[in-house]
Amino acid sequence: MLNFTLRRLMFTIPTLLLISFIIFLILDLAPNDPTGNLPLTIPPEVRAQIRTSLGLDEPMYWRYLLWCKQFFINEPLNLLNQWFGWCIGDCENRLRVTSFLTRSPVVDLIAERMPQTLWVVGMSYVVGVLIALPIGVISAYKQYSWFDQFGTLIAMIGFSVPTFFTGVLMIVIFSVMIPQDSMFWLPSIYDTTLKVVDWPSFVQQMRQMAMPVMVLALFNAAHISRFMRASMLDNLSQDYVRTARAKGLKEKTVLLVHVLRNSMIPVVTVIALGIPQVFGGAIITEQIFKVNGLGQLLIIGIQNSDIPLVQTLTFLFAVLIVIFNLVADVLYGLLDPRIRYD
Repeated sequence: MLNFTLRRLMFTIPTLLLISFIIFLILDLAPNDPTGNLPLTIPPEVRAQIRTSLGLDEPMYWRYLLWCKQFFINEPLNLLNQWFGWCIGDCENRLRVTSFLTRSPVVDLIAERMPQTLWVVGMSYVVGVLIALPIGVISAYKQYSWFDQFGTLIAMIGFSVPTFFTGVLMIVIFSVMIPQDSMFWLPSIYDTTLKVVDWPSFVQQMRQMAMPVMVLALFNAAHISRFMRASMLDNLSQDYVRTARAKGLKEKTVLLVHVLRNSMIPVVTVIALGIPQVFGGAIITEQIFKVNGLGQLLIIGIQNSDIPLVQTLTFLFAVLIVIFNLVADVLYGLLDPRIRYD
């Protein structure tokens, strides 16, 4: 398992380099650039000077190599300096990936927005998984029962109704129709300046997280529960289940030890690969509830043609996909002893 993990990690290096080059090439071929949003009254020579200051007059391959040096070398060295105080090289004048719009390091902008995304998007995925797994197990074990029919109905609603409609509907119900002095009233705008320092601020944080977390958790739970149900039904009809029951094992042991463990193998792929998709797919939900997370940061970068910001965020999403794909493969071997990576 260790050798397989090391080989996969070595293989990810050229894969990520190829992905970064493709992302850089696509953004470079885009018809717009940061000077396209400037007023028309700006003289052409001033526009040329702005392009020169942003490095846009350099060849594409040179700008790509410069970005690779800044992202893969300078940014890790800067993190070592910030976290541990290790100064390697010129710590004061080290070139970093800089946003065209704010002229601030892109990694610092991402670090500022990351807590909001982890609070909302990360919590919604955890809640969705915790809801989906038991619903899928019970629905498969009690197939065609009232619980299975109700769970199927909720799953179809959560899977088919888009999140922007669910989010607006919850705002209408919990923020508009319910009076503000009611305990069931929830704020429709996420306050990113709120700091949790005591119990009232913690309650306020939970209240403002409730609706965006519910919207994303419903969508994630609907998706995962159907995979869990289908996988459980496939394993419940296998011969090893009948053999375990014939040996006199308790039904709880058969279901939760033997069937659930084998059923989790395909579900692990859905859960692991769904994590980076949630970070990228929560853009609409963050816009609805005004959550200043990575999704909104990506929208701002696209609207302002901030190429370094868009490229870095897109590449980070690609890194998450590659990493969690590896995590899923490693979990296969832990769930099923028959799987060996030699």
